[in-house]
Amino acid sequence: MKKLSFINKIIYFINVVVAVLLLLSFILPFLPPKTFSLLAVVNLGVSFLIILNVLFFLYWIFQLKRKFMLSFVVLLIGYFSFGSLYKFSASKKIENPQNMKVMNYNVRLFNLYEWIPEKGIETKIIDFIKRESPDVLSIQEYHPQKNIDFSFFKYKFEKLSGKKIKSGQAIFSKFPIVNSGSIEFPDTANNAIFADVVKGKDTIRFYNIHLESMHIDTKVENLKKENSERLFKRIGTTFKMQQFQTELFLKHKQQCKYKIVICGDFNNTAFSYVYRQIKGDLNDTFKEAGNGFGRTYDFKFFPVRIDFIFADKAFNVNGFQAYNQHYSDHYPIMTTLSVK
Repeated sequence: MKKLSFINKIIYFINVVVAVLLLLSFILPFLPPKTFSLLAVVNLGVSFLIILNVLFFLYWIFQLKRKFMLSFVVLLIGYFSFGSLYKFSASKKIENPQNMKVMNYNVRLFNLYEWIPEKGIETKIIDFIKRESPDVLSIQEYHPQKNIDFSFFKYKFEKLSGKKIKSGQAIFSKFPIVNSGSIEFPDTANNAIFADVVKGKDTIRFYNIHLESMHIDTKVENLKKENSERLFKRIGTTFKMQQFQTELFLKHKQQCKYKIVICGDFNNTAFSYVYRQIKGDLNDTFKEAGNGFGRTYDFKFFPVRIDFIFADKAFNVNGFQAYNQHYSDHYPIMTTLSVK
């Protein structure tokens, strides 16, 4: 092995920094943001850090340098701890007469303020949902308006707030809803709601969670204008609020005696503290039956998964799909479940 050139020494130094940051990000899901809020920011860039470490690994392989072991070992630790960022296996699709399709979708007020410069987005969202025909639909940033017709669902529960513009969350179901309610998150428009749905002999508790948003504008030109210190402080404050909201949710969930399905927009990644806490011993349906990156948020730089559907172990996860329909800043996801 020849000694490293000056350029390769610089590259390896950057490699060490990136590898250490990724390794640190694997520890942070176990640490509460209230105590380590600034460090928790690292978790937002886990996808990027993984991609960088893959590139460093490949670079040193082609250079025939043993330095590839650094990124390789860190990636290996991450794989056995959290699984792969990308699922190479084919998506699962098992037909079962007892299958129940569950969709989650943050619809961003059905494009009320025309973030997407296209007419009729709200109608396209409704047509898409009707075509995919979920049995249960969980929506965040729901805003009822005259063009929104969910009459193809027989049952619904919605929780709205706001004076001029009513918005919030909703759960629609083709099966009877026998009980419903909300878990109030103080000092925010975000919330968690639930609906107890009867399918055959089973009563299933569906939760729809919308955790605190970081309010980050992902456009490059706007990100450059952000004061970094103020940005980090805001993200740290948001993570603390997310932890508090998660604690309120978990207290409510502990009282539930039914099989549980949790849907939601967590505004955080699968490498976060709140993801780990809310998931608990439930199955992440993407990991069980999905493939690819499972991207759920429109972020230009790398794939981000911040919307989730978790299912009780009493369910078989027979399918999962992450869609590419660009009608919101989020992409819809759907899983297919059957009771074991």
